[in-house]
Amino acid sequence: MLNTSNNNTRKMIVIHGGHFLSLDGFYEEASNVLMKGTDWKIGTLDGFDDILYGGFGVFENKEEIEIVWKESQKSRDDLGLKATQEFYENKIRQGKPFNIQLMQQKLDELRAGKGQTLFEILIQIISSHKNITLILD
Repeated sequence: MLNTSNNNTRKMIVIHGGHFLSLDGFYEEASNVLMKGTDWKIGTLDGFDDILYGGFGVFENKEEIEIVWKESQKSRDDLGLKATQEFYENKIRQGKPFNIQLMQQKLDELRAGKGQTLFEILIQIISSHKNITLILD
């Protein structure tokens, strides 16, 4: 039998897709809702992954939380193919410390219809944390 009483104690965090148009905007929104009361800001995909472990910010390490991503379809569009191509192109242009070959490979995969968009990467990062339930709204 499923224990659904856990849902009542699970902390809910809301990311509003209407509050941003870009990956930097997503980082700002995620910082505001996940790092409230700290002076640390998310600025990379790895940084976003790191804060989802908890222990600093608004929830504790391994605490069961629920992230509701409102206007997720808008975010899927905003962080889709075009934004992802620009993301990789910028990394390639910047060069070090980025792995240019890896960035080019990811860009080529994306152009061939096999790569992940930024939205899909963010979903994968969230889904890799077993204590987090993601609801796309």
